[in-house]
Amino acid sequence: MEKIFDGKVAIVTGGSFGIGQAAAIAFAKRGAKLVIADWMEDKENETMNQIKNAGGDGIFIKCDVSNSNDVKNMIEKTIAHYGRIDYAFNNAGIEGHMATTHECTEDNWDKTIGVNLKGVWLCMKHEIPYMLKLNKGVIVNCASVAGLNGFPGLPAYVATKHGVVGLTKTAALEYAKLGIRVNAVCPGVIHTSMIDRLTGKEKEVEKQFTAMEPVGRMGTPEEVAEAVVWLCSDAASFVTGIAMPVDGGFIVG
Repeated sequence: MEKIFDGKVAIVTGGSFGIGQAAAIAFAKRGAKLVIADWMEDKENETMNQIKNAGGDGIFIKCDVSNSNDVKNMIEKTIAHYGRIDYAFNNAGIEGHMATTHECTEDNWDKTIGVNLKGVWLCMKHEIPYMLKLNKGVIVNCASVAGLNGFPGLPAYVATKHGVVGLTKTAALEYAKLGIRVNAVCPGVIHTSMIDRLTGKEKEVEKQFTAMEPVGRMGTPEEVAEAVVWLCSDAASFVTGIAMPVDGGFIVG
């Protein structure tokens, strides 16, 4: 695989599992050095092992993206270790608890907003100054098809993902002439631990989720990762401010 990111540094939040893990490995295969930021490291150290197996280099930094001090520390450690930030995939997120709008608790609302929306903003707030020093950089934020459509029973989650799309568009316009591109990916039903939690791994419920996808199957984390690395590559040099569905036709359907 061509090392298109050789000598570059990529931050992936929520990089220990799922889509974040797949994205980190995809970056590494293309030559990037990785910073894996997550509230916990995967017990088997699989992400870092696969990065090294791909000939890559990386570090893990424990970080709660809803905490400004944690995010600031994560960025400072990145600069101290690698000296630069070229790409950021702000992916960390939680689904929160299912409940209708009037039954959603204030605690669930605050926690979901804190991680999914405030977390993305905090990461950009601290990433962008270092990209401005390089006069270039690419940020990809993880939204969702729930940032483009409504979903009953997930008011906090849907609100955060719509917020991520709006924040992405605003930042894209602010830094368009300063060398920084900002986009979002909007995954559909992707087979991750988040989906397993929502379905309880019950086959009939899984079938209902699969039925939402016009292609007739769930997506894989690797398929979203490929969209992320493409958006960061020079092949997407004229692309900024988009919310790209990676969803098997979910939105069209």
